Amino acid sequence: MSIEILMPALSPTMEKGNLAKWLKKEGDKVAPGDVIAEIETDKATMEVEAIDEGTLAKIVVPEGTVDVPVNQLIAVLATDGEDVKAVAAGSGAAPAKAEAPKAEASKVEAPKAPEPAALVPAPAAPAAPVSAPAASGARVFASPLARRLAKEKGIDLSVVKGSGPRGRVVAADVVAAPAGGAAKPAVAPAAGSAPAAPVAAPLSNSALLEQVKAYYEPGTYEEVPLDAMRRVIAQRMTEARQTVPTFYLTVDCDVDALLKLREELNKAAPEKDGKPAYKLSVNDFVIKAYALAFQQVPDANQVWGGDRYLKLKHSDIGVAVAIDGGKGLLTPIIRKAETKTLSAISNETRDFAARARNKKLMPHEYQGGSSAISNLGMFGIKDFTAIINPPHATILAVGTSEQRAVVKGGQLAVATQMTVTVSCDHRVMDGAMGAQLLTAFKQIIEKPMSMLV
Repeated sequence: MSIEILMPALSPTMEKGNLAKWLKKEGDKVAPGDVIAEIETDKATMEVEAIDEGTLAKIVVPEGTVDVPVNQLIAVLATDGEDVKAVAAGSGAAPAKAEAPKAEASKVEAPKAPEPAALVPAPAAPAAPVSAPAASGARVFASPLARRLAKEKGIDLSVVKGSGPRGRVVAADVVAAPAGGAAKPAVAPAAGSAPAAPVAAPLSNSALLEQVKAYYEPGTYEEVPLDAMRRVIAQRMTEARQTVPTFYLTVDCDVDALLKLREELNKAAPEKDGKPAYKLSVNDFVIKAYALAFQQVPDANQVWGGDRYLKLKHSDIGVAVAIDGGKGLLTPIIRKAETKTLSAISNETRDFAARARNKKLMPHEYQGGSSAISNLGMFGIKDFTAIINPPHATILAVGTSEQRAVVKGGQLAVATQMTVTVSCDHRVMDGAMGAQLLTAFKQIIEKPMSMLV
């Protein structure tokens, strides 16, 4: 019996992918483990291996095709004994059945990465369609996050139009649901009260584009379509701003001792192949200090899980890396950062950053984590606030180190200071806990020798 090869979910946030290249052609024999295609996700370009044996009878989606929905049929494999031409003639381009779970329906998998179903999903992660009872008795297919958001906002999923694969309702649909998508209030308005003013439905992308273009003279601008990564960033950051109640805490840290220790350690670095074995940056100290702070305030080392928290044992710290050309951000995770030396953190961060810019990270290298750090100090930014990336409950924004006039012991002095701001999810922690976390960080960063013990 022929085997359908479907567009796999290679990333927790992937709902569509670009079929960059076929590495097998029609008529080629395929064995388990053979790399058959390259697929661009919202985060990376990944090689995809076959898990079945047979002959590639028909390529349904040609290479170069963009925005192929997860679980759409992309090729057909003829098994041994089947007529390859007959299988090719009988194959079509219809998408896979909506009822098929993604982790089972997909006939390909990414090498050296866990199955998508085994990954720790980010809140916006694609998942197998989940049915929810509709008012009409029909089934509504919706992602788990969409169902949770609908419940929190009192929105009836049965009247929300889905924009996901095969009409599945995703989180963005719930966030953008018009007034008609809301469930009736439990308490009827008082008699004689004026009806609520209608809320205008959000414009479609095409309508919004035409509205915006009308402000500008033709020929004075260039249209730059969003790529997959920027679309996902736009969706997830919008959801974070709308669904995460955030407060901010800021402190100034004296880093003169840190800069002196950094210089001494870099001078003492042993050589390897004619080059220093490591070159510590201020950010390496920030990562280690942040990781140790979570160990000192373990109740802050939690992530949001909907109806509960996940309290983490280790400090897994994400480091935001900008993709060249303003194409987006990736946040590789330094696992168990509290246990690692500064040199190990430095070398690991450099490796991650290089591969992130080339979109060569594997999913398990940027998923999960305790929190993240966004450092704009190298651009001369004094202070800023960063947007939390769910399910994280915090993110640390780090500004530049600069000499400032300060008062010490009643006397005016000059000190090198760095301003940091932690964004906190108020569902997970209150102000006092956030303050404890930031105070612990400040104490560690101002006494950097403690990071060497």
